[in-house]
Amino acid sequence: MNINFELYKVFYEVANQKSISKGAEKLMISQPAVTQSIKTLESELGTVLFIRTPKGVTLTSEGKMIYDYIKEGMNYFINGARKLESLKKLEEGTLLIGSTSTISSTYLMPFLSEFHQKYPNIDIHITNDLTENLMTSLRNGSLDIIITAIPSSEIKDMDYTKLETLHDIFVGSKKYQNKKYLNYEELFKEDILLPKSPSLTRTHFNTFLKEHNLKCTPKMEVVSHLLRRNLAQNDFGIALLTREFIKEELGKSLFEINVPIILPTRPLGYALKKNQIPSYAALKLIEIIESKNEK
Repeated sequence: MNINFELYKVFYEVANQKSISKGAEKLMISQPAVTQSIKTLESELGTVLFIRTPKGVTLTSEGKMIYDYIKEGMNYFINGARKLESLKKLEEGTLLIGSTSTISSTYLMPFLSEFHQKYPNIDIHITNDLTENLMTSLRNGSLDIIITAIPSSEIKDMDYTKLETLHDIFVGSKKYQNKKYLNYEELFKEDILLPKSPSLTRTHFNTFLKEHNLKCTPKMEVVSHLLRRNLAQNDFGIALLTREFIKEELGKSLFEINVPIILPTRPLGYALKKNQIPSYAALKLIEIIESKNEK
């Protein structure tokens, strides 16, 4: 059965107005067009829907039954449109963000704070996980956006926008303030604190070691960037950390170790599912992040 929704829309307005002429005025179409639509619908349904009277029209018993169903459907349409308008205005809704715990706490927080102040009725859900798991969640629709460092080889099926460049460096406490190393062999004789595999930072570092035929046996493997920072500050060893995330500590409680070959940089950016329109909330968060980065 082919349903012409336009015919039912005309029927609904005529029934509401109890008049063909008023229904035509409401729909902003001609009265003959309304009359023809009603006749067509009655013919398709095989029943009379209206009784014509000198004052207008009234519904038949069959018409009343059809009207009750259409009214319920129209309410769904109207409420759906209102809901969409509310989402567009960010008066309600949910923002599903994926990021690593380090990026969430050190990079993302100021942007989330501003977003929350502007749109307090949006529920923000943050998933902290390994980057590879976040990418899977984005692909299957469990997340609206992920903000992390993603290898170029992994972004083929994503829309990825770089925000800034990350620099991984070795840092130690004040006792390393003036200490310099001529090569990595000397550096790796110290107690080295590395991120735990399979984190992206560790994978990136392992690739560097392989490319330069170096070997590093860490004293400790620590998942948390914050904990590695604290351990380094308290003389547990030299930690591999990201310069952009320890700006406040550098030159005060942490000091960068000079090395002959600088570690390769990594991109930090946000990724969206390819060929999918982002949610209004995600678009507003992106707007806030990009406006801050331009300054």
